[in-house]
Amino acid sequence: MTYREGADRRGIEIPAELAASERIPDDLDANAMVDYTIPNTARRRRASYVYLVAAVVGTAAAVAGVSVGFWFFVALSTAISAYHFFAGRDLRVKEKEALDVANRRALFTVGHASAVVGFEGLFARPVWNVLLFSADDPPTERALIRVDGSTGEVVDSYQEAISDTE
Repeated sequence: MTYREGADRRGIEIPAELAASERIPDDLDANAMVDYTIPNTARRRRASYVYLVAAVVGTAAAVAGVSVGFWFFVALSTAISAYHFFAGRDLRVKEKEALDVANRRALFTVGHASAVVGFEGLFARPVWNVLLFSADDPPTERALIRVDGSTGEVVDSYQEAISDTE
């Protein structure tokens, strides 16, 4: 996403001259929108290999007779390695894809939307939580659609009308 002069935007807007004169950092400046990526959770598998190497070194030390306590270290390192290996699920679905899936699932024309990735369960399955609002002004409907970050399937959804009293 990049900011284009004259683009129709809503929300917090800071005039570019004011942002420059006040030296507002780019991460707080609404005029300096940049692409970002969420790190892939599959990188947890790298940690599993480190723990596995530690377990092999601990096994060699225990076999060499250094200390019986090394067997506890080997068991713990192996267990941690296995956990990191299985918890290192690949985050295949990117934010824009999750927004597209949620947009197709919504029962109304989508206006504003945002997505945030969360992790669910013992093995930290990545799940996109997508919040959608209808295109009306003001919005009359909203939805929360949860999209699996590995498969792109809808995990759960909730939609409701927004009352005038809110």
